[in-house]
Amino acid sequence: MSKDVEDTIAGRISRVLADRIVRGELAPGARLRQDHIAEEFQASHVPVREAFRRLEAQGLAISEPRRGVRVASFDIAEVREVAEMRAALEVLALKHAARHLTPAIFDAAEEATREGDAAADVQAWEAANRRFHRLILAPCAMPRLLAAIDDLHAASARFLFSAWRSGWEKRTDHDHRAILSALRQGRTDEAVAVLQKHVQWIGRAPRGTQADDESGAFAIVG
Repeated sequence: MSKDVEDTIAGRISRVLADRIVRGELAPGARLRQDHIAEEFQASHVPVREAFRRLEAQGLAISEPRRGVRVASFDIAEVREVAEMRAALEVLALKHAARHLTPAIFDAAEEATREGDAAADVQAWEAANRRFHRLILAPCAMPRLLAAIDDLHAASARFLFSAWRSGWEKRTDHDHRAILSALRQGRTDEAVAVLQKHVQWIGRAPRGTQADDESGAFAIVG
């Protein structure tokens, strides 16, 4: 099997496993069994090991001596770290993207915001929210920066789905509208300031967990 084919298979495996982890189908601490995954995807162990490495790079899995590869756990410190990193990197991306934004992009971002406001569940909201951020940041044309931001959004989604596993209330995203309004009027510094505060916001949503189970009672909603 060629290296390119192995990389393609590894990418597919890592994307599927990442989606399962983010959605909570694979719980923190769950073991990722190489043999089982190779059999499921009808692949050799080589692309599976590469897929595991990609998940580790995203912070979604961890390799432990004598315990193999497991789904990574998270806590409030990691949530805050992701929020701070997103704030710094998304601000950088928006500063470079602002001059390249077009009316068509603004309209698409506004539509994504409306879809988020109308979302009936957390998965639909997260998809619309991620699309909004990607639309206004992509014109920065900095692929490494955007890839890092994508990884952080995946981490944010994982926290969000964990916290909102039961119940969802529709919400109006005033920050998105403020960001778009400022960008349309060329007030980039104002848009950047709103974005920075927006992605640092850490919401708490009790879901009937024990009081000391902090990992199940928070989310990034931005």
